[in-house]
Amino acid sequence: MRGICERCEVSPTSDGAAFICSDECTFCPECTAATAGTCPECGGEPVARPRRTT
Repeated sequence: MRGICERCEVSPTSDGAAFICSDECTFCPECTAATAGTCPECGGEPVARPRRTT
């Protein structure tokens, strides 16, 4: 996952919500909603970033 949103360049916090697609394009929740759930970079489907357990 990249460290900033591909669209607005905001850096999601380590425990905050973020979305990634199969090409690891990274988006904040607001930009994911604004793009209707389709990655503008590769056309993939951004899904919620999995949380780490450690």
